[in-house]
Amino acid sequence: MMRILVTGGSGFIGTNLIDMLLERNVQFVNLDVKSPPKKTHESYWQECDVLDLDLTMSIFDEFQPTHVVHLAARTDTLSSNLEDYKVNTNGSANILQCIKGVPDVQRIIITSSQFVCAPPGTPKSDEDYNPVGAYGASKVISEKLTRSAELSCIWTIVRPTNIWGPWHPRYPKEFWLVLKKRLYVHPGGKPAIRSYGYVRNVVIQMMKILEAPPSIVDRKVYYLGDPPISLLDWVNGFSTAITGKPVQTVPRWFFKMLATAGSILGVFGIRFPIQLSRYRSMTEDYFSPMEPTIMNFGPPLYSLEDGIKETVDWLKSYWNGSFS
Repeated sequence: MMRILVTGGSGFIGTNLIDMLLERNVQFVNLDVKSPPKKTHESYWQECDVLDLDLTMSIFDEFQPTHVVHLAARTDTLSSNLEDYKVNTNGSANILQCIKGVPDVQRIIITSSQFVCAPPGTPKSDEDYNPVGAYGASKVISEKLTRSAELSCIWTIVRPTNIWGPWHPRYPKEFWLVLKKRLYVHPGGKPAIRSYGYVRNVVIQMMKILEAPPSIVDRKVYYLGDPPISLLDWVNGFSTAITGKPVQTVPRWFFKMLATAGSILGVFGIRFPIQLSRYRSMTEDYFSPMEPTIMNFGPPLYSLEDGIKETVDWLKSYWNGSFS
């Protein structure tokens, strides 16, 4: 019987993971500074900041987990100051210390990010780092802390790609809402190839890692997500499902000109919807090596079409204020 301690279970991936744990009748507890977004998850939540070592240790001692999934993190890329990502560094150090203090812990998953290796995202080895910003650097530190912790249990580092699906914290108010209003335009030219992952596929991959033979997962790194796809195909899939039409495309040179103007305006504190950083994310390839994940744990259960349908069904209730 698994007793899973989840940190950050009130977040995006965590909420979907807890749904799966409930479906499978697995015993678990959720440590998070925030209450769960779903009322059905509230009885499994214990308010806890992983930066508080004493409180975190007391919950570990009381619950005595056999498995730990460490998701708690600051995941945005808004700050350039590494100190702002202490939950990713110091918090991970605390979790590793707690794990070493509980002899029953058999397996752990430490959640990192594809941002430990900048585009095009194809590292030469698991420790070939080229982080994107302070967020990526904080995740490099969490990986190095895991490797140096001298853990006696089975550990696996996972690097989620660009994960999407129900309960996403930003897309319903940003990208998907812009699509709904028919305000989105996409640069023309050669489509960028990106690594994306439907969140239900990702939590299935996490569960398979917890259940896999040790030889496959112990001291290994796996990317989480679906096979790389054309960004335009992903965008059009959502646009068609939400509006019934594909997105508008504009010449790439014109899009870049708008992005350059937007970046200049940003220097003066004037907000503009398109800047050079967004232009790069829409035009450059960023595909992570998903082959080992798919080879060892199988192809994604949910297709792109399945994921889009489930997500749009949830979005409709979200926009209507009736989601639960």
